[in-house]
Amino acid sequence: MRRTGRHTPVRPMAELPGGTFAMGDPVGEGHPADREGPVRQVTVAPFAIDTTAVTNAQYARFVTDTGHRTDAERYGSSYVFHLLLHPAAEPHVLGRVANAPWWLGVEGAAWHSPEGPGSGIEGREDHPVVHISHDDATAYCDWAGLRLPTEAEWEYAARGGLDGARYPWGDALAPDGQERCNIWQGTFPHHSDRPGGRTGTVPVTAYAPNGHGLHNTSGNVWEWCSDPFAPPSPLGGPVERVIRGGSYLCHDSYCNRYRVAARSHNTPDSSTGHGGFRCARSLTGDLPA
Repeated sequence: MRRTGRHTPVRPMAELPGGTFAMGDPVGEGHPADREGPVRQVTVAPFAIDTTAVTNAQYARFVTDTGHRTDAERYGSSYVFHLLLHPAAEPHVLGRVANAPWWLGVEGAAWHSPEGPGSGIEGREDHPVVHISHDDATAYCDWAGLRLPTEAEWEYAARGGLDGARYPWGDALAPDGQERCNIWQGTFPHHSDRPGGRTGTVPVTAYAPNGHGLHNTSGNVWEWCSDPFAPPSPLGGPVERVIRGGSYLCHDSYCNRYRVAARSHNTPDSSTGHGGFRCARSLTGDLPA
């Protein structure tokens, strides 16, 4: 490990040599609108990337040092999965998302109160920070002397050296019956088959790393990349940014985006209870790109 930022302590990062790899969905399992294909040869320069998503503890140090207020805090609300809502937060529910009613707009939901007022992150310091917008992630990276990974870097790192595989560990979702990632188990979105009906985030090192030493590049939380999802609209408006990796809510009945080629998008000021990030830096120079 080595020091990578001006303000943060030593953090575990994987230093990758870069090179050319096959990027995209090789078997046609993606949603057409996500534009995962066609598979193309992409070259990335040497870079380093966090082996885990940024944790609550890491983000708390940034906030203490800078006083940063996240977009969720400035806007006054964020989105919480309905089964995770804290009982004390019930009076603070502003409504449901029309086409995804399992998402509740909750006044006071933010990174430090991820299930709404009454909740907290005590005991979850090693879980990924959530309710983080692209702008919040960029602010953290700037403070740390790092940057968000490009989408190509993210997929290169997430594949762990396995070109063409569905997942960071191979083609079988649960090889030999072994669970390898934190995705939905049960009947989405009303019943979890996990012990006690558990859902939500798990520690950032909860599952074995891939061949490059990265944990949880499938499931747990969506991770922001630096790239725009599509060219800017001639009508204006915010440019949506790429998110990768899927989350604890992904299930093959409606969203199989925990595959390593899968991609989605959101506006840069959006935040949710399953959205986080990890950082990167170039190895051809230590200044953020």
